[in-house]
Order: sequence, then C-alpha cells, then structure tokens
Amino acid sequence: MPFFSVIIPLFNKEKFIEATLKSVLNQTFIDFEILIINDGSTDNSVTIIEGFDDPRIRYFFKENAGVSSARNDGIEKAQSNYISFIDADDYWYPDFLEEMFKIIQNYPQQKVFSAAIEIETSKKVIPASYSIIRTNDCEIVNYFTASSKETVICTSCAVFHKSIFEETGNFDITVKSGQDTDLWIRIGMNYPVVFSWKILARYIYDENSLSKNKNYLNKKINFSKFEEQEKTNPRLKKFLDLNRFSLAIKSKLIADDENFNCYYKAIDLKNITFKKRFLLAMPSLILKALIHLKLILATSGVGSSVFK
Repeated sequence: MPFFSVIIPLFNKEKFIEATLKSVLNQTFIDFEILIINDGSTDNSVTIIEGFDDPRIRYFFKENAGVSSARNDGIEKAQSNYISFIDADDYWYPDFLEEMFKIIQNYPQQKVFSAAIEIETSKKVIPASYSIIRTNDCEIVNYFTASSKETVICTSCAVFHKSIFEETGNFDITVKSGQDTDLWIRIGMNYPVVFSWKILARYIYDENSLSKNKNYLNKKINFSKFEEQEKTNPRLKKFLDLNRFSLAIKSKLIADDENFNCYYKAIDLKNITFKKRFLLAMPSLILKALIHLKLILATSGVGSSVFK
C-alpha cells in the first residue's frame, strides 16, 4: 500500500495538467499513487495524460458532476491512509510529499497537515499572508483563528488522514463554490491543523474560475448548517462572519439585495473591523470602483485580500 494517495480532479485543464502532473511525479518522496478523476473533460486533457507512462498513475473517467463529486470518488478509491489533493492547474514543489511525510512522523497523533503556499497571478508570484504568529517551523493551530486572512488549509497543499472523512463526511456536492471551505469548517470543529511555514505549493489564480462566477453565488456554502455550533464557538462565529462579509460585498456588487441582507443580518458587527462595516454601508457604485482598484493592487502583489 502506498503511503500517500494523491487525488487530481480534472475538467478541461489541457493548458495546465502536464505541469501539474509533472510536479507530482517529480517528488523526492516516491511512495505514492496518483488518482486522476476525469470529470467529463471535453478538451485534450486525456491525450496529454496518455503521454505519461508511470505505474503510480490510476486514471478514471466519470460523467461531469463537479469537482466535489470527483474528489469524493478519489477518496473512495484511495488505497492509502493519507490523502492529498492537487487541482489540475496547481503546482507542488519537489519536496512537498517529503516534508509532509516528515511532519506526519513528528506529529503522529495529528490528522490534518498543511503548509504555506504562494499565489501566481497574471502579474507576479505572491507569498500568501497568514494570521498566525510564527513561533517555530511548524505550528499546531486552530483552523478558524489561523484563517482570518488566507485559509490555513489550501486544497492543493494539505494532507488528511483518511479516517477524517469517515467522521466529518466528504465534500458537499450541492455547494458549487466554496465546497472546500465547507469541509474545512467541519474538519476545524474537530481537529487542529499542523501548519508548516515552508512554501510547498503554488496556487494558480484563475480569473475564470467557477468560484468567481456570480451565477453560483446562490450555491455557495449554506452557513445555516453551522447555526447551533457557532452559538457556542466564538472562533467559528468570527470566521463565519468574515466569510459572510465577503459574500455580502459580492452580493452588493451584483445588486443582489436579498442575499446581501441575508448575509448582513447574520453578522455580529463586533467581529469585523470599522473599515469592513464602512464598506458594507458604501453605495455600490463607489464600492465597485474601490474593489476594482484593490483587485489591480492585489493582482500586482500590493495590499492584502480584497474581502478579508
């Protein structure tokens, strides 16, 4: 049995899949399997995959049902106790699995492991900014307090013990955008995260990503499922309010008053800064201009996240 199962959900990524797959095959730690779950691609992705000849690759085709369904299929087919995901347009540095293996050996009682990432935009590569006080090369952190800036669990830069999915469930296939955050919330309520400060992966910022499609705003995370838990978990409550703020701003930008009011009313305003409260009250036309400027600055590596 291989030590790691690496799951790659694939849907029309012919421009990226070769580099992504090479970054996995070029790992210095070699005891792993790769499960490529082709979620009904219609481009030349399959032809590119067929050019690789490595016994560690296991290829599966399924009718298109979304990235969550593809990842869940990979979880069910995985032969290893430790599961990692990498999206078909992201990139691992050669020592990703080796570093994860070392961390697992050093923290054998833990089940969630992650590392720092960098973000590649059209302008430059930016190291992610985290809300964690650095005290060592690795930290054991609470997911919610550690993720008030950049999420401390990036889908393409984390490892999970397979037993976690048996307790928390898999990815929610009804959530079309933010499905990873939905799962991290469920995991964060039960498990701490071992976080390495070493940058081990690169996230490719795709402006055309499904998660940025306004048509899927109504299919984002349904925070109502966490209503009872957030009443007694202030860390979770603050984390959810930061995300509600983000979604409220996005709703205002597309004149979706119903969703804006829904998200806004659920926010405890003490959990967000004065600047964020000011943005929520700002007219949409002025807000659009400000957000446009912030996006330009963020893409160029100047300034922080637009919504958090």
